[in-house]
Amino acid sequence: MDKIVIEGGRPLEGTVKISGAKNAVLPVLAATLLTRGRNVIEGVPKVRDVATMIQLLEDLGAEIESNRGEKIVLDTSCANNPEAPYDLVSTMRASCLVLGPLLAKLGRARVSLPGGCAIGARPIDLHIKGLEAMGAKVWLEQGYVHGAVDGLKGTQFYFDTVSVTGTANLMMAASLAEGETILENAAKEPEVVFLANILSQAGAKIEGQGTDTITIQGVSSLKPIDCQIFPDRIEAGTYMIAAAITQGEVLIENCIPQHVEPIILKLQEAQVDVEVDGSSIRVRGGRPLTAVNAKTHPYPGFPTDIQAQFMALMTLSRGQSIIMETVFENRFMHVAELKRMGADITLDGHTAIINGVQNLSGAPLMATDLRASASLVLAALAAKGQSVISRVYHIDRGYVSMEKKLSNLGARIKRVQ
Repeated sequence: MDKIVIEGGRPLEGTVKISGAKNAVLPVLAATLLTRGRNVIEGVPKVRDVATMIQLLEDLGAEIESNRGEKIVLDTSCANNPEAPYDLVSTMRASCLVLGPLLAKLGRARVSLPGGCAIGARPIDLHIKGLEAMGAKVWLEQGYVHGAVDGLKGTQFYFDTVSVTGTANLMMAASLAEGETILENAAKEPEVVFLANILSQAGAKIEGQGTDTITIQGVSSLKPIDCQIFPDRIEAGTYMIAAAITQGEVLIENCIPQHVEPIILKLQEAQVDVEVDGSSIRVRGGRPLTAVNAKTHPYPGFPTDIQAQFMALMTLSRGQSIIMETVFENRFMHVAELKRMGADITLDGHTAIINGVQNLSGAPLMATDLRASASLVLAALAAKGQSVISRVYHIDRGYVSMEKKLSNLGARIKRVQ
């Protein structure tokens, strides 16, 4: 199993280009199951979760005509297998996104209960309740979600809690349902808006994306998808914090500043210089960091996927900061590892209290999930001495060539077996 070795204490300098958004391409790949024909998706990030989803689509009967560089061409004309097996779904939460399209297109589905990062239970009960409201019979048996329906029907469904994958799943299913579906308290994330727009280009009738209420008028069929994935806002935020925590200066290219506005504001509040110029953001450290409080919220709030990285930054700030996690119940697993590096962090339920320290020290570290892995890399870049991070396969799930991109910015980082 690979490890990443980092010699910390060197400011990052240079330019980094942001890859396509992992959390945007995964639902789009699932949406190809709603079509019959040749789908073309460009700007695809080469990360493990995408490779898993492509393999899953192949298992379901899709033919991958081309998967070179950042472009995928796949034909779903023969995607008639309704079963998503455990060995694939168990490694990635987003695999459950095929449930809605399979029921909408085939009228049946057998999808293993999803896995992924150990950051909370993340049940799919809202997905199931929504599909049941659309007329599907859904039941659990031997670790699989089974579904059957003789044509989905439009419905009005309220999400008890905001769910990005739940909104995406039901929106895809409703695209081929009979009649009108209204989704209330829907997710407003850019990835959801993008999916709605792509479905609309394929012939779906969707209104209200980006608001609390999304309305879908079902259609009989969708055309194949042809799209370009937009830049990953979480990767952009991670490199912004990397520049700040190392007291460096980095130009982040190919990003959408509006998508990372909450991160920009928090960095500026912490006395980090951030300049926006079109699709580029320049982040310049150097001034002493000021402690800043943060509370995670669904979009457009401060993203839970940046909480761990921002906490790493706050360990080196002046004063006390308080970070509250409101989205996932078990997303402080990086705290123990940061404390091994000398961070002063106290947990109280869903709240972390961070007293800034002058320095972090390199240490052997264990990654526990995707974003926790990134936070440990950032902390190691700023720490004195050497850090060795184990279980870095988590990083590969969501970041394209992270060690290479950081090395190009001057980091002393290498991957070893």
